[in-house]
Amino acid sequence: MAEQKALEDLHVEGDKPDGAVVRDALGVGVAVGLSGFAFGVTSAGSGLTLVQTCALSLLVFTGASQFALVGALAAGGAPLTAAAGAFFLGVRNAFYGLRLSQLLSLTRAVRPFAAQWVIDETAAVALAQPTRRSARIGFVVTGLSLYVLWNVTTLLGGLGAEAMGDTDAWGLDAAGPAVFLALLAPMLKSATERAVAGLAVVLGIGLLPVLPAGVPVLVAALAAPAVLWVQGRHGADVREGER
Repeated sequence: MAEQKALEDLHVEGDKPDGAVVRDALGVGVAVGLSGFAFGVTSAGSGLTLVQTCALSLLVFTGASQFALVGALAAGGAPLTAAAGAFFLGVRNAFYGLRLSQLLSLTRAVRPFAAQWVIDETAAVALAQPTRRSARIGFVVTGLSLYVLWNVTTLLGGLGAEAMGDTDAWGLDAAGPAVFLALLAPMLKSATERAVAGLAVVLGIGLLPVLPAGVPVLVAALAAPAVLWVQGRHGADVREGER
């Protein structure tokens, strides 16, 4: 095991150059970080103060969950319902953490700080790298650039919300989900993943007119177990028919 770990850490010929990893990571960090401005504007438009808006980006730091929270509040949803929807969206980061903990193999002293940066973008960049060294570089550069830029643009968005007038007219509340979908779409490679995503979209959008704000997001989370149950039933039927 020790020899295998040492080999994984070696920067052998054919590995991705450090400069290329940094360039790709910065590209993701800058592109996504700029959408923090949209969050700042949307959050201020939903009634949160500038301090509350900035605190969400500093402490929560997971764009989709932040947009879900302020979107539900803006639509008149109860705070607990809005927070529950944001929480369930953020649970996915725990699964990223399980995979990244093995890939990055960070020391115990560093893990609590690295956990703050375990989000869609850092996971995507790190998991795309060929070696542990490049994965660590990609994770750190993406996390640092995105965290700094996201919080700076959140502040600017919150400060500029009043000057923009009616924030709904700009459609900035769609910027966060659009970025999230752009990152998610290339990762839907199997039929199961596409089925889960499709059913979640149908449930989330279809239930918007009939359920309170924030609740459709919770219901959409049932897409995964529903698809897996159907697949399990289909597999059992196929095996029964082969007998």
